[in-house]
Amino acid sequence: MSGVDAGALLTSLAATLGAALAVMLAAFAVGVRTGRHRGVDVAWGLAFAAVALTGYAVSAGHGDPGRRLLATVLVLVWGLRLSAHIGWRSRGAPEDPRYDRMLAKAPGGRRTAYALRIVYLLQAGILWFVSLPVQVAQQLPRPPGPLAWAGVAVWAVGLFFEAVGDAQLGRFKADPANRGRVMDRGLWRYTRHPNYFGDACVWWGLFLLAADAPIGWATLLSPLLMTYLLVNGSGKPMLERQLSGSKPGWAEYVARTSGFVPLPPRRRGGAG
Repeated sequence: MSGVDAGALLTSLAATLGAALAVMLAAFAVGVRTGRHRGVDVAWGLAFAAVALTGYAVSAGHGDPGRRLLATVLVLVWGLRLSAHIGWRSRGAPEDPRYDRMLAKAPGGRRTAYALRIVYLLQAGILWFVSLPVQVAQQLPRPPGPLAWAGVAVWAVGLFFEAVGDAQLGRFKADPANRGRVMDRGLWRYTRHPNYFGDACVWWGLFLLAADAPIGWATLLSPLLMTYLLVNGSGKPMLERQLSGSKPGWAEYVARTSGFVPLPPRRRGGAG
């Protein structure tokens, strides 16, 4: 397996799954106590950071030190920035309507048990699976090659789109003159979701960090899953359904702006 110690990798997979579960169970306890489950969005980035740190510790003496450190730092920068941003944005806010709608489907009204399974444990499993390229990269015994450094470049593009897009949207919303208006400036002129596009790039970049060894390609489903969730799952579709009924001018914005990959605005045409 490309020089990877199978026992060490299996130990890492078990330990990182434990780390993901620990963060999400702590978030669940906070959610039950406060009666609001939107804090799981803050825990999302923190759990990725915990997985990366755990994988880094377990891979000591097995993976190349430079590659181990590089993979870990990239996840920490992304995960901690995301958690800080979401935490600041949602401070003092009521429950997220997404979770209200989701928990309204709880069988027999057992919202707490349903929240544990559908919101917290499911997300723990997803983030652990998405982070498999990082765990494999931390176990690879050779220094990063050209493909890995290309991955760092893709990661940097992703972080730029995500961080700059979030900052631009935050400034837009902070201006009372923009209340009720559609954000169509900056990066949002070229894609309706620069933050989601950036998120996908981050995880494709981290996949490339592992893909310069054959075993890394076994984790291809991880960035594919993240991209699917952003484009067709709980990301873009759910947010756009909410915006389509609350933002005047949304249909016109959709008609001229790419739905995901940044492209020049269309003069006319359908949604992407």
